[in-house]
Amino acid sequence: MDKTILQVPITKTLKRDAKLVAASYGFSSLQDLIRIMLTKLANRQLTIQFIEQPVSLSKKNERRYGRMERDFEEGKNVYAAKDVPR
Repeated sequence: MDKTILQVPITKTLKRDAKLVAASYGFSSLQDLIRIMLTKLANRQLTIQFIEQPVSLSKKNERRYGRMERDFEEGKNVYAAKDVPR
């Protein structure tokens, strides 16, 4: 089998935590888990989902964006371009 080594710099804390979770999932090692994940990724059998966290604005920015939204709805402080310069 043709082999290569993939090196990924990570913190010691991340490695420790990931090893614990991998073991709790029944993997014999972190390498075993990564090998399986890469195999599934290469075969397009891995689904990756990124969950967006809601944005929290400060009170000051909530007021600011509230004013901007009202201005936009009322057509105040809004510029509409008539044509695009070439």
